[in-house]
Amino acid sequence: MAGEIGRYLAVGLGATVVAVFLFNWLVHGFGMTDFAPLNGHPILGYVMANLVGTAISYRGTRSWAFRHRTTTHPDGGRTAFVAISVATMAIPMACLSVSRNVLVLDDPWSDNVSANVIGLALANAARFVLTRQLVFGVHKEVEVLDSV
Repeated sequence: MAGEIGRYLAVGLGATVVAVFLFNWLVHGFGMTDFAPLNGHPILGYVMANLVGTAISYRGTRSWAFRHRTTTHPDGGRTAFVAISVATMAIPMACLSVSRNVLVLDDPWSDNVSANVIGLALANAARFVLTRQLVFGVHKEVEVLDSV
């Protein structure tokens, strides 16, 4: 299981780097707020950036992190993976919403800590458990050859 966790975290790190880059470009414009297309819409920016991250994450998770597992889903687990990713995306979105609307923090640092550190850590733990059990829960059978 340690190998699965390590591979899963590596895939997640790659997808997260892409999603964080896109989120910051969309919402904060890397310091040029006039250049940020979704400056007043951080939740929409987070969703859009993380949908791209989800696509990257599925490919890496399927072909590397859980390559030794198979799925009983007719679509290879894509629908279940996306459903889990979208459902668990509510966790960092809630953290971002609390930071923005309750604590009234709207700077890039606060957005990233609330959504991409605290929220993502919680969501990633939930996503690992759900993906491992509900999407790629079946170990591939390994044939043992007897040498007689």
